[in-house]
Amino acid sequence: MSQLRAKAEHTEAIRRDRRVAVVVNTRSRRGRRHYFEVIEQIHNLGFEPLAELSVYNPKRLRDLLDTALATGPDLLIVGGGDGTLSSAVRHVAHRDVALGVLPLGTTNNFARSLGLPLDLAGAIKVFDTGKVADIDLGMADDRPFANLASFGVSVEVAGKVKPWLKRILGRPAYPLTALTILPGHRPFRAYITVEGQRHELLTHQLNIANGRFHGGWQVAKDISIDNGMLVAYQLGSGKKLRLLGETLLRATSGRWRSLAGGPFVVGREMLLETDPPMAADVDGEVRLRTPIRLRVVPNGVRVMVPASFEDR
Repeated sequence: MSQLRAKAEHTEAIRRDRRVAVVVNTRSRRGRRHYFEVIEQIHNLGFEPLAELSVYNPKRLRDLLDTALATGPDLLIVGGGDGTLSSAVRHVAHRDVALGVLPLGTTNNFARSLGLPLDLAGAIKVFDTGKVADIDLGMADDRPFANLASFGVSVEVAGKVKPWLKRILGRPAYPLTALTILPGHRPFRAYITVEGQRHELLTHQLNIANGRFHGGWQVAKDISIDNGMLVAYQLGSGKKLRLLGETLLRATSGRWRSLAGGPFVVGREMLLETDPPMAADVDGEVRLRTPIRLRVVPNGVRVMVPASFEDR
């Protein structure tokens, strides 16, 4: 871990020295269309980027993030969807560099959790008028994550949702794809152990959140990406009709009315076991399987946020 400046000092350095590097995923929903607009607006604010990199091949993202960080910026500006930003979070965790977020994806859960404007001009202005804050970093075993680890229907949805459907519909593409998968999906039993207490539930979908948003919609008003806690919750129960109803409600209204099957399970560390063992979608990447130990690292990542953001 590198020595970190005070956050106020870090903020002042960004405003004074304007040392930034820019990486934009041009394969994201809006990345290719807006790349040159992003660069122009950043220059118009008086920044002279040390690196301006576009990512067309996702396999090169990590190397290009390393290239950008090697220039020594105070602020690493990254544009893309939640998967791109999750990779960026892993690169800047515990380092004396802040992450600047350009929300160019479909759901933009991470940007929403930070209270960022979702329009490009508004998000870019934050680099000039905002402040450096530190937020929580989630860990699934030894894998860092920014937003969410999920299990069940959503893992299949992530692999089957069509890119053209995301481009046309945006957020509703996910719940609508879930409707096609649900009829053949079997419920699973999950066991969540927190502080010695074991919680058992039967469901088609389980999420463990570090951030406040899932699928572009707010999970609950009192969830925060900066409170040192993870929150586990199920969508629906073991009954398909219950999950079908909630999925339709989210697709048509964008509102979450029910956390069916029980209350939130909240804790700094959780052991998740499932029957049967299941794949985990960790910020869009399916690489782990249960059992998984999840925990939160308070203040593990520095980000540029609006001045109004409550930094705990």
